[in-house]
Amino acid sequence: MSTASTRLPEGRYGRSSDERADRTLKVAGAALGALLLAVMAFFAFHYVGQNKISAEVISFDLSDDSVKVKLAVEKDAGASGYCTVRSQAENGAEVGRADFRFTGDTTRITEVVTLRTTAPATTAELLGCHAD
Repeated sequence: MSTASTRLPEGRYGRSSDERADRTLKVAGAALGALLLAVMAFFAFHYVGQNKISAEVISFDLSDDSVKVKLAVEKDAGASGYCTVRSQAENGAEVGRADFRFTGDTTRITEVVTLRTTAPATTAELLGCHAD
């Protein structure tokens, strides 16, 4: 005796509901992925495009109660803002932090700023710059 097959003949009654669900999930996933990429691109462009001031620490000179930091600042002409610099002790504790303002029409400024510290420092670090 043979047993009757309970499966429908292939190709006779159209797609199964599993195939339709798979296609719907693929389309929805692709749309959400494209939306996520668009949002990331928007925020990346906004961050890079709106940052009018950038800087770097060229050198620093340590003493017992201060750190002299040589900063190179690049900015748009006429832009003003500030850069935050901090200093740490040998054990990693923060011993000084200050904001230094930059204004003027020049696009590149190299300036030595003095950061007062509460204990002997071992490093100077630029935390970031922000336009007004």
